[in-house]
Amino acid sequence: MSSLVAFKDVHKAYGQVEVLKGVSFDVPKGHVVALIGRSGSGKSTALRCINGLEKIKSGTLDVCGRSLGADPDLRDLRMEVGIVFQSYNLFPHLTVEENITLAPRLAKKLSKPAAKSIAERVLVQVGLSEKAQSYPEQLSGGQQQRVAIARSLAMEPQLMLFDEVTSALDPELTGEVLKTIEALAEGGMTMVLVTHEMAFAKRVADTIIFMHQGVVWETGDGSMLDNPQTAELRQFIGNGL
Repeated sequence: MSSLVAFKDVHKAYGQVEVLKGVSFDVPKGHVVALIGRSGSGKSTALRCINGLEKIKSGTLDVCGRSLGADPDLRDLRMEVGIVFQSYNLFPHLTVEENITLAPRLAKKLSKPAAKSIAERVLVQVGLSEKAQSYPEQLSGGQQQRVAIARSLAMEPQLMLFDEVTSALDPELTGEVLKTIEALAEGGMTMVLVTHEMAFAKRVADTIIFMHQGVVWETGDGSMLDNPQTAELRQFIGNGL
């Protein structure tokens, strides 16, 4: 299968308010797709539809070979699709290692030694090997976010989703999280990320999708940010959003 994600004319509404108005795009395996746009443009809703946090109203959405219709099998889907949010959602009473090994042991029924081995590997990936026995409160915000990324990686997903993961961090901590995501991209991980970090999107994404008023307004590679084709994207970039 060439695409891990395929939106075709997807609509999504909250009551009478239509948030996605016929969205279509693909995410090829091994590619990084960045969703940009103003608040309310539909980008986070589109992301949340990919792992079933939001159900689509109409159209078709295929993710990792599964059709996400009215009643998708979310348990199996979420074994293959990792998601990291703005808030870290780590368990404060568990160590970093325990936070990471919890899902593999519960969902995949891995033994404690097998899960520990995976935790060691993913902590190397995010540059936090020395923090395995630390508790979340002992970590900076950037370190906690990298642990959240490691926790998702521990499930060995085919696809990773990032929903504005740096928006709560100061610039220095933002940099360390973005480096971690960039390393995953270089390693061939398929990713969809909602971000306001335009320079990062331009550098890392194979495809940038500018969403506006619930539709895909403009799409292209990083060069589209230097030469926007629509007034709406020009204004968005010009406002430094």
